[in-house]
Amino acid sequence: MAINIKTIKEGLLRLLPLILLIYICISEFHTQFYYWSIFSFNLQFIIIYYWILRDPSILGYGFVFLCGTINDVVLSLPLGTSALSYLFVSLVAAYVRNATVRSTLFTDWFTFVVAILIGNFIIYFLLKKFTVMRVEYTSMFFNSLFTFILYPAFWGIFELYRRLINLRSYD
Repeated sequence: MAINIKTIKEGLLRLLPLILLIYICISEFHTQFYYWSIFSFNLQFIIIYYWILRDPSILGYGFVFLCGTINDVVLSLPLGTSALSYLFVSLVAAYVRNATVRSTLFTDWFTFVVAILIGNFIIYFLLKKFTVMRVEYTSMFFNSLFTFILYPAFWGIFELYRRLINLRSYD
């Protein structure tokens, strides 16, 4: 019985990033603070990029697509807009994981720029072509900038959490 409870706890600890991603997509969680109107960042990109890069068994591509579809439904975007963007971010992370021998914060951060820019361009292109929604360039720019700036902080948090999971699983 104790072994089953331990495996359940470890399984829940491993699923926490996926649960967090689903919660962010369902709750319409936008990290936009009203004291500074330009400060917003895309936490979904950070979660997807880090966990696909470090441990792809936690976030599968099907879950990434599902979270993007849920995000589109919640935000009333055309279906597949966020899903394609999230899948491209995970594609860049998978490529970096397979192409690099030794991954560091600097290499992750540098390639994250490519994922952010093209991911946001996919959203911009699809919204411009298929909707009449107004897209603000400055808000997308500041969102990309702050997402890029905050990646090392979340990288550190997720790295500590990943080490905690590994230490717990080898007890």
